[in-house]
Amino acid sequence: MWGSGAVLATILVQYVTGWGSDDQAKLLNDVAYIPVTLLTAVLGWRVIRKNGLDRRERRAWILLEVSFVAQVVAHAASLAQHYLPGLPSYPALSDYVYSTAIPFVVAGLLVMPVGQRSGSERLKLGIDSLIIVAGACMALWYLEIGPLVQMPGADLEVLVFSTAVPVLDLLLVFAFITLLLRRPEIDSVIGLLSGSMALKVIADSTFTIAYVQFDTYFRPGSWPYVLWAAGAFLSLLAVHRRLQHDGLGQGVHQGRRGRLGWLPYGAVALAYGLMTFVAREQTFYPLGGMMFGAVVLTSLVIARQMYAQRENRRLAVTDPLTGLYNRALIAERLAEVTHQPPRKGRYSAVLLIDLDRFKPINDAYGHEAGDAVLRAVAAAMRAVIRSGDTAGRLGGDEFAVVLPALPSPAAAEGIAQRLVDALRTPVIFGDLVLSVEASIGVAFHDETTTDMTQLMAHADAAMYAAKRSGRGHFRVYNLELDTQARDAELRRAVENDELVVHFQPVVDLHGGDRTAVEALVRWNHPTRGLLMPGAFIDLAEETGAVIPIGEWVLRDACRQAAGWRAEHPGLDELYVSVNLSARQVVQADLVATIRDILDETGFPADRLVLELTESVVLQPDDQTVERLNTLREMGIGISVDDFGTGYAALSYLRTLPVTVLKMDRSFVTGIDTDPGTYAVAEAVVRLAQAYQLYVVAEGIETAEQARCLVEMGCTYGQGYYFARPMPGSAVLEHLVTRGSATVTP
Repeated sequence: MWGSGAVLATILVQYVTGWGSDDQAKLLNDVAYIPVTLLTAVLGWRVIRKNGLDRRERRAWILLEVSFVAQVVAHAASLAQHYLPGLPSYPALSDYVYSTAIPFVVAGLLVMPVGQRSGSERLKLGIDSLIIVAGACMALWYLEIGPLVQMPGADLEVLVFSTAVPVLDLLLVFAFITLLLRRPEIDSVIGLLSGSMALKVIADSTFTIAYVQFDTYFRPGSWPYVLWAAGAFLSLLAVHRRLQHDGLGQGVHQGRRGRLGWLPYGAVALAYGLMTFVAREQTFYPLGGMMFGAVVLTSLVIARQMYAQRENRRLAVTDPLTGLYNRALIAERLAEVTHQPPRKGRYSAVLLIDLDRFKPINDAYGHEAGDAVLRAVAAAMRAVIRSGDTAGRLGGDEFAVVLPALPSPAAAEGIAQRLVDALRTPVIFGDLVLSVEASIGVAFHDETTTDMTQLMAHADAAMYAAKRSGRGHFRVYNLELDTQARDAELRRAVENDELVVHFQPVVDLHGGDRTAVEALVRWNHPTRGLLMPGAFIDLAEETGAVIPIGEWVLRDACRQAAGWRAEHPGLDELYVSVNLSARQVVQADLVATIRDILDETGFPADRLVLELTESVVLQPDDQTVERLNTLREMGIGISVDDFGTGYAALSYLRTLPVTVLKMDRSFVTGIDTDPGTYAVAEAVVRLAQAYQLYVVAEGIETAEQARCLVEMGCTYGQGYYFARPMPGSAVLEHLVTRGSATVTP
């Protein structure tokens, strides 16, 4: 490609140096075109045969290929004329062949696929294209067509052909202007093709105008020939670029229309400028005054229309409540950001902002109070962001800020922190002082974000990570925060047996002889090592991966415990406690799943204790109560885990079939040193005894804490003082050699 371009560049060299006679220059011109046009036709054929090409686009390239082949034939015919004297010099066979190629170019450009448009949009774009063509038509009529028609004594064939050239150029203008205004999907390719056509029209018009207006003839090797050569090379570049594309490019660029929307007004200005030039020799009365008035009126109408368009545009992209931009404009800005390839030293980012504790304000004080908060948030955002940034409301209490052209990642983090601080400012609404905070996710445009959907997904993952880790701050996206990827990784961990169960003994503080253990899951990650539940359980709860994880843990714990019972008769009374997540409890097939696991492993139902979080106990629906009652009827014990860490609802302790209450470690810490803490822990124990529940104290770390619990009447406990969680083989050895006591459901 570049070799053929170098051959074509000899035309530029000839123009600069002025080398050779007219015949030599014409011969060099014809020879230089052959490699470029031939290669363009060959690559065009390869584009047509390209796999996966859209049917509409293939049809467009077939039409363009016909024009490429015609250009090869035209230049070959022109070259042959040097060796076949006596043939007509103008219009020659090559001129006719080249002219027949233009309608195929026009048709190919017009059928090239573009983004979806409504009927009204297509009508508006068609009118804009016709305005531009009408302006160009006026110019060509005055400068070319009119003088050609009036040439005295011109040969009819020469006259007809010479007049057809500007008409064909008008068709080219209509085709590539229409395509540019329609914002094609393959912008770079269409841009090169349009540039090629534009150079041809300029060269054609310059050549003809110089002849009919100024009686000047451009010899071969002059600058119009350089423009024709440049246009041919741009066509080659366009075909080569399309051949390199795997798909239809990077999508529609929303900013294109705004950059080319001035063209219809430019065409009107050209037409009036031409009319004024023609009327310059007329008297002010009557033609001059009428021309002046027409120009003023048209200018005022155009100004009014441009103002109306800007106002319509503003209304279309503005959120009426906050005055910020809306989702549509944010999407445009994100498309522009992701279309630009990442560059070192120049960063772009998006901030996704979600207000914390906004819904209670709406519920408690009404939507007017909520609207006041949203307007205050918008004002705070305007005060923080830079002039070139774009802030918008996506809907509800969710906002976004697009940050282009950042000098460093730290700049985005600084803006995010300032937003977090600004949004903590209370909002005054009447007699109320309303407080909100914001969780912000920050995502940078890099090689992994090829479109705005991925970029927003990264920001969304970072924002939810900020919410999970305490709200009221920002997080920057990294691979560890990719919820979907980590969810898939968690589910693969279940399939690949990467999870392991550790067991922690439960001790009878009064020296009983029954044994019990609590099953605790660990993740033996292939690269990060052994992970505790805190590193993945919250995410598993959020994504639903906790359901297969919970089933796996229950099956593995029952399988191991059943094996211990078979090998060691002294462990017949072994109880196993397994955590049951809130998501598992609401599964319709929960009872059937547990029954199948018990049947499969052979572990007795009356030796299994299921530990529920307070969120399940506090918000039970009828189906949940029914499932828990069914499990209890099977002999399975029901335990409330981490009691006291949520909002207590004591009535449910009697309504639900709860048998065990596990007192959270926060009640145990300090009972041996703080009388107040001791009194609270004792109250919890007495409460459980009043409901006839067994109490297990968690987090016992010292002998003095264990003594205090015995003193207040707590029977069972677990913690590092007795034993840490350990693998199955280790806990079996511990149970056999030392023994532990248990909870009796």
